[in-house]
Amino acid sequence: MRVKKHWKKISLDHRESLKAVVLQAFQQETEHTVRHSLSQLSAVMVKHETPDRWPALFTLLNQSTKSNNPTDRQVGLLLLSKVVESNPEPFKPHYRQLLQLFGTVLQDLDNPTAMYYCILTLTAMTAYTGTEEMNLMRSLIPRLIIALKHLIKADQGQASDAMEVFDELMESEVSIIVPHIAEIVHFCLEVRTELLLIIFTVLKQKLLNPILQTVFPVLSAAPPPGEEDPEDEENGDEGDTDNETQIVLLCMSDPWHVHQMPLTQVCLASENPYERKAGLMCMAVLAEGCADHIRTKLLSSMLQTVCQSLSDNNQVVRSAGLFALGQFSEHLQPEVSKYCAELMPLLLGYMSALNQAKIGHITKAFYALENFMENLGSEIEPYLPTLMETMLSALSNAENLKLKELAVSAIGAIANAAKEKLVPYFPPVIESLKGFLTDTRDEMRALQTQALDTLSVLARTIGKDVFSPLAAECVQLGLNLTNAIDDPDLRRCTYSLFSAVSTVSPDCLSPHLTAITTIMLLSLKTRWRGFPLSFSILTSVLSPFPRFSVENAYIDEKEDACDALGEIAFNTGAAFQPFLESSFQQVYELRDFPHEDVRRAAFGAMGQFCRAQHKVWQENPTEANHQGNSFFPSAVRGERERQVVMGVLEAMNGVLKACQGEALQSPGRLQEISQAIRDVLKKRTVCQDGGGDEADDDEQQAEYDAMLQEFAGEGIPLLASAVPADTFQPHLNELLPLIMNKAKSSCTVADRSFSVGTLGEILQSLVSVSGGRACAGKLSNRLLPVLVAGVRDSDNEVRNNSVFGLGALAQAAGPLVAQDYPMMLSLFSNLLSKEQDRRVIDNLCAALCRMIMSHMEGVPLEQVLSAFSCMGFYA
Repeated sequence: MRVKKHWKKISLDHRESLKAVVLQAFQQETEHTVRHSLSQLSAVMVKHETPDRWPALFTLLNQSTKSNNPTDRQVGLLLLSKVVESNPEPFKPHYRQLLQLFGTVLQDLDNPTAMYYCILTLTAMTAYTGTEEMNLMRSLIPRLIIALKHLIKADQGQASDAMEVFDELMESEVSIIVPHIAEIVHFCLEVRTELLLIIFTVLKQKLLNPILQTVFPVLSAAPPPGEEDPEDEENGDEGDTDNETQIVLLCMSDPWHVHQMPLTQVCLASENPYERKAGLMCMAVLAEGCADHIRTKLLSSMLQTVCQSLSDNNQVVRSAGLFALGQFSEHLQPEVSKYCAELMPLLLGYMSALNQAKIGHITKAFYALENFMENLGSEIEPYLPTLMETMLSALSNAENLKLKELAVSAIGAIANAAKEKLVPYFPPVIESLKGFLTDTRDEMRALQTQALDTLSVLARTIGKDVFSPLAAECVQLGLNLTNAIDDPDLRRCTYSLFSAVSTVSPDCLSPHLTAITTIMLLSLKTRWRGFPLSFSILTSVLSPFPRFSVENAYIDEKEDACDALGEIAFNTGAAFQPFLESSFQQVYELRDFPHEDVRRAAFGAMGQFCRAQHKVWQENPTEANHQGNSFFPSAVRGERERQVVMGVLEAMNGVLKACQGEALQSPGRLQEISQAIRDVLKKRTVCQDGGGDEADDDEQQAEYDAMLQEFAGEGIPLLASAVPADTFQPHLNELLPLIMNKAKSSCTVADRSFSVGTLGEILQSLVSVSGGRACAGKLSNRLLPVLVAGVRDSDNEVRNNSVFGLGALAQAAGPLVAQDYPMMLSLFSNLLSKEQDRRVIDNLCAALCRMIMSHMEGVPLEQVLSAFSCMGFYA
């Protein structure tokens, strides 16, 4: 560290002396950890002192890497890897010599450590290689694959690091690996670890067709004897879904479904059950990656194929069909819900015929059922008796705890759809849940956790009158569990229960707020009973990788604690006041937490705290009861992850909506928030400028940016409704062009809809503020052409939002746009004669009402009512 920071301050004599001492120590040292540190010190010096000015280093490297002693070769290659990694370019004149050396080292299969350091050096060099090294690099690939196979057997950690060489080759010199693509893919599938992630990078290099031709036979092959998926066996127990297959398929989804579907169709028509399974698994994951395309063009035919698979004579195929149906239910909403009449009887019949011993199949059946039910709403009512009879029977009679857990989870999904219609079944459900929650045996833990989750759902959905009598008992039950059991998942679900109870009966929480906030704030600390922060950082780093996602219960606990604290603070109001400052401070410290979900939850909680403080201030308007919100604009500009910024904007909008002008009392606050919104719309924030890493490709980045701008756009009408129009108009004049630019015909439908919708909301906000009419009148000449063009748009949503906008303009500006009434009426008349979308017609009627209320003299009522009467409408 001293050399790194103060190299220029070290005299030339001391530099030379230090170089000599380091090399001497390196040759004499026998401890690996010390050698490793010495190599790192050498690397820092090479970064400052180019290698040509350190000839003794070259001499040592040359002697050690070519030594007959295996240990000397290891040590030499360790030093080489570190110094090349720190400063690769100055070594470029020696690349050919090094590549020739690597060709020898990679064949030294009895010396895996030497191969490891050799591969690390090759990885560091790759980005700097030129055409003169291409042939040598290409010739190393087969040896590299063989070396990695041996390295995996010797040290999986080193093998994982070494695998980055393929990623670097694909990003920097893809032509080197093209001739060997089949070998690389087979190797990845054979290893069945995170090596599969490399395939994603291959896809970006437009190598899809050779990938598909290589992978499909592997996916559809029957497993070797003894390696069958437990879920594919007739009497199999619970097993994990084929994660490796899913990763490969997910990589292959959108936008390459055109290439994949012909191969999928061939598999589905096969006599081989494993090929049919492969076809169904492809369809299942395509539902996630290609949802829009399937929803609009393929849903009916694909759904028919999946439904037919559920009656296949082979368990392998039926299991894959259930998984596919679950994927469809999760990712193809709301269109898939239209097939309720066909799918629900099929699912219920399939579940009733399942043998309880095959718990893996039951799991997939419940997965499909839950995802489908969540979105049914009132349409679930005809199926409630059968559903609840099945679930209550499982709770009472099943011996398998996993089956009970699945049934409890399904009841939560049913409650989300049925809401108050579940009341007749509430008493037996509650009795079963109480039994699970008071049984503290270790084997009951997963069932207890699920029971808490479902109890929280019931609190929010069954109705206040029904659940309130149980509220106090639920709070005490939650406290007893957190005191008795040290389990982060259980605590997380208990926090959700407290939060849900606060929406039904906040007074029940008030006597226990000291205990509740104490346990929650402890969860937000950096450590929980020995849990290190470094592990949370590791989780954040690994979380994008499906195979190696660290499902860290402590991270989830922090996230849920933030969510619960915010909601409890808002719902309990003045009772939470003694705990508000300490809660805010603890949550505020999480704004820099390494895991993005926790940061997002923290900002959401801070928004709730601000709203809670405002509610207290309304009851007791003192200066002490004011709460600032200055952290939102800076977080919008400086946060590196788009998902977190969306959460910040959502929280900020919630505060503006609840607190109105009080949120903007501090000097400069209106300017700060307007500037933050402007920065998002101009894509000038850190997360939009390459600072975040959650978006894997340009298409996904564009999707996230569109969502970001929608969240930012929602803040503009909230600001417009919070202050006098004259105060906001200078900021509005800067923001409007950024919104109006998205209404151009060349923009996407989503952008056009967002643009005219936001303009309509802004005009609606001006109706109720001081100076709003004059402001709307000034804006009419700019906004009218945009909204008129939107009414003529080919998309229903754009027309709907534009009609709403014209009505809002008429209401806000009143007589100031009287001269435009004839044109607007003519436009509406033409639209009414051909419009088929009921929402557009509904908004057209509302727009006419606004015109009449704002300036009745400008509307020929007899003609308007006559036109509506002739067409069967009533204004």
